[in-house]
Amino acid sequence: MSGIVRKIGNMSVKVIAKGDMSSDSEVISVNDAEMDRRAAAAVQSAIDKAKVCSKPIAKYDIKTKRAFVEYADGSIKYVE
Repeated sequence: MSGIVRKIGNMSVKVIAKGDMSSDSEVISVNDAEMDRRAAAAVQSAIDKAKVCSKPIAKYDIKTKRAFVEYADGSIKYVE
């Protein structure tokens, strides 16, 4: 299993991709995995609420490596 170690201030954080984790792996605890699932659900809930309320949503295009804002009418404006 591989991971990327990143320094944040005086802390080291090992980043492990979802695809690198197998079902028998104990890289993170059950509680941490549950917290990750809840955090992802909270983000998705906030995005869904913004869509219902016709609010713009900030996103990131991985291919072009640029941030953009998607408006309720479907138009996109890249951030300069």
